[in-house]
This record gives sequence, structure tokens and C-alpha cells, in this order.
Amino acid sequence: MLIVIIENLLKNEGTSGIVELGKEWGDNVIHKAKDNGFKLVFGEPDLFVEFLRDFVKIDILNDVTPDDVEDMTERFLPLFQDNKDSDTIKRVNLKGDVPLFVIAILEHESQVNHRASFKMLQYITLVLTEYEKEANRNNKNASGAKDFKYPPVLPIVFYDGDGRWTAETDFADKVELSGVFHKYVPKFEYELVSLNEYSEHDLALFGDTLSLIMIIDKMRSTDSLGLLGNLPADYVEKLQLNIPHHLHKLLADVITILLKRINVPEVEIEAIAEKIYVRRFQEMFTFIDKYDVQETRRISKQEGRNEGKKEGKKEGREEGRKEGRKEGRKEGRKEGIQEGRRETERQIVLDMKNEGFADEVISKITKLTIAQVKEIASQRGQGAAASGQ
Repeated sequence: MLIVIIENLLKNEGTSGIVELGKEWGDNVIHKAKDNGFKLVFGEPDLFVEFLRDFVKIDILNDVTPDDVEDMTERFLPLFQDNKDSDTIKRVNLKGDVPLFVIAILEHESQVNHRASFKMLQYITLVLTEYEKEANRNNKNASGAKDFKYPPVLPIVFYDGDGRWTAETDFADKVELSGVFHKYVPKFEYELVSLNEYSEHDLALFGDTLSLIMIIDKMRSTDSLGLLGNLPADYVEKLQLNIPHHLHKLLADVITILLKRINVPEVEIEAIAEKIYVRRFQEMFTFIDKYDVQETRRISKQEGRNEGKKEGKKEGREEGRKEGRKEGRKEGRKEGIQEGRRETERQIVLDMKNEGFADEVISKITKLTIAQVKEIASQRGQGAAASGQ
């Protein structure tokens, strides 16, 4: 979840760009954007090395440096029809020129992916096939030699969904009658890294950039903001020493959007981002002590109501104008009809008077009163007098 946003974030320089992006970002963020963001984080060699050291307990990986990591993802994903953009493949150059391929499938959803082990088998096959082709290009039929060996592959599933991961980690458990045909079933397990199994204290012990990102990733609402205020005292001091300068912006961007997502006041977010930029990590979350979740919600609701009233008034005025125009046209048509009817009646009365009809006869035919007939007739006289002048 945390890394849901970073790909677009890095295209925006400075805090103002981050805030503007945050305004646009909301419930409509698609999973593809989330995948791309996570892919970008693990595309950073420093963070990938920290991930291996923190979560994969294999001694030989402790000597790996960012310079030993080569991203191979773009070479394989186009060959994989059912790929997710968040999946990543790395070639890690171990000591002694032995390559290690790391395949990481990143799962964000609460719904567990029970195809993970089979999907990993597909990836492993692709990676080893490509390795064999490359070896044969460099040395014809190299893979046919007795001493040719395939490189090790480390399959990892990283899961930060809300629920518990319940899928099988051993591929054999996905195969029917594997106990009978165990000799013929591919034998491998993937390493499961489930963020839910790590407490905030566990993550803080790592003391690196990725640990803070993972802690924030565990936050799901403003109610969990207290986690930031309860971090060990020496943890922030370790961050001050261990976070490389080129990762400050990445860290600031992630924290900015995540806090904005759970409705932390914008002024506090900007202050935190600025403190990260200038390496004042001890002051990052000083606002937590005075932060009142309920009060912030009340203010947000009130601001929403005020904005709603303004929009409602504006919409009401516009709607009123529309209705007014509609009623005006209706009344205009009605008045026009009535005026036309009066003019017709007047002309009939005048014509009949010219023909010598008595007022009583005209009244009976036109359904007008005798008084109305006399009034119209008098207007004829006034008109004739006026024309005579």
C-alpha cells in the first residue's frame, strides 16, 4: 500500500509538486499504479539490498552491495503473458562470479493468490532457459558440457495485504498425488515475507530506510498514527546515520502521500517532508503528541460541510436561474396566447359593430359581457378619433 504512489511522485519535484499530486490522488488509484510504484521502490538497489538483509536470512547475502545488483525485469516480463508490473527479477553477482537470480512476486491484495507457487515455477523456467541461451551464445553448446551448472534462483513472495497468507509455499502441495509421484514433482519452496508477521518494534530494529517505509506501510488509518510516536528513541538516530542522501526525497514523497491519504493536516505533512529534506529526523513526528484524531475528523467534516454549502448555494442559484427561465418561457407563452385571444375577440366585436349588430347579439355570440362589448366599441371610437386628428 505504501508504495502505491511513488512512480508518479518522482516525476514531481519539491513539496509543492507532491501536494498537488496528493490532491489528485484518491480512491480511484488503480492496482496497476500500485504495482508500478512498488516496482520502483525495489528498483532502487539500496532498498533491494536492505530487503534481502532484513527479510531473507541467508548469510551469503550479507556481503551483497548495491553494485552487485542488476535489474533483469524488463527482459522477462514481456515474455510472461500473465505478468504483473510489480513483479521483479534481479541478477545478484555473488562472490566468486556465481550469479544468483532473485524473483520477487509482490502481492498487495487482501485476497491471497493461490497460484503463486505455479507462477513462480513459470518464472524459474524462463530465467533458467534464458541463462542457458546466453551461455550457449557465448560458448556454443556450453550447456551440454558435463561441468555446466545452472545458477541458483531465490523465489520470494512479499505480502502486505490485510489478511493472513494462506497459500502453499511448497509447489508439491499444489500437485495431486504428490506423495505417490514425489520423485517426479519439481521440488522448491518460495520464501514468504509477510509484513503482518512483523511488529513495528521488529521493523525498527533494522534501523534502515526500508524499515521506516514498512512501518508506514502498516498504517491503515489515522488511528494508527500513534505507531510513529512510539518508535524507539534510538531508532530515529539510526535513521539519521543510515539513510543515504539520495534516498531522502524518496522517503519524503512516500510519507507525504501516505499521511495525506489518512487525512493528516497538510501543514503537518509539509513540515515533515521539509524535516526529511534537511535531515532533521528527530523532529519528523513531533506533531503526534498533540495530534487529536477525533478533532481532525471533526474539522475535516466541518470543512466538508462548508464546501458542500458553498457548492449547494452555487448549484441552487444556477438551478434557480434555469427554473426561472423555464417558468418565464411558460408564462410568456401563456400571456402571448391570452393576448392573442383578446385581440381576436376585439377584432370580432369591431367587425360585428361595423355590420350593425346590437351589443346584446355580439355578447351572446362572443360570450363577452355587454360591458366588455361596449368597452371595445368605445376603443374603436377613440381609434377613429385619433386617426382623424
